Amino acid sequence: MTGATSRVALVTGASSGIGAATARLLAARGMRVVVNYLHSATAAEEVVADIEAAGGQAMAVRADVREAPAVGSMIEQVQAVWGGTDVLVHNALAPFVVKPFQDMTWEELGGKLDGEMRAAFAVTKAVLPAMTEQGWGRIVYLGTGLSRQPREGMIALGTAKAALAQFARYLAQELGPLGITVNVVEPGPVDDTRMAADVFDEEHKRRQVAATPLGRLAHPGDVAQAVAFYAGEDSAFMTGTTAAVNGGMSMY
Repeated sequence: MTGATSRVALVTGASSGIGAATARLLAARGMRVVVNYLHSATAAEEVVADIEAAGGQAMAVRADVREAPAVGSMIEQVQAVWGGTDVLVHNALAPFVVKPFQDMTWEELGGKLDGEMRAAFAVTKAVLPAMTEQGWGRIVYLGTGLSRQPREGMIALGTAKAALAQFARYLAQELGPLGITVNVVEPGPVDDTRMAADVFDEEHKRRQVAATPLGRLAHPGDVAQAVAFYAGEDSAFMTGTTAAVNGGMSMY
């Protein structure tokens, strides 16, 4: 097992939002961080620059995590510089439609399911050899409260993330004996994300805040704190669990 200060964390979809906040926090806690991105090279390099300016280590690597060859190439790049990946934070969000089921095609629903699980499958397969060899690993998947609490128009995302959550539980059972934990962080509505800006208007946001006992929506940093907990030693005896980061909007 590598020392805590030299662990390598791969954060997918880390050029903005929750992914960027998580990358910065893990780096601040001593991990070397791989900032994965697909389209936003400039934003990813800004995250790397922020980490390095604070005294941390990071590298940006482009890969479409839905494509196994691209993921394999990314892992090879990381191995060449830093060795195996100790921590996987799978945060990348594949596109999805927001519409009622009755207006939806199978391609829209099935395509989201396929993209969600294809990405989780590819990145998990890629990091497991190194984790298995050393007998230590942390896998954290970003889910959503919508997988438990339906909301109008969100059937594609909610169904796909529900599949991801069950996938995580099966992996937790299988990988536990190998020293690898698998957990899920399920944010509620998050302020300062693309989805919040593109899909919901200010009135919708006000209703969400009113329904939240803690009186505001989550910030990316709130979610990053929960992810970092699962990525470290404090969660060593927790696997197959889900952390709801929603200010009490949903309780389960």
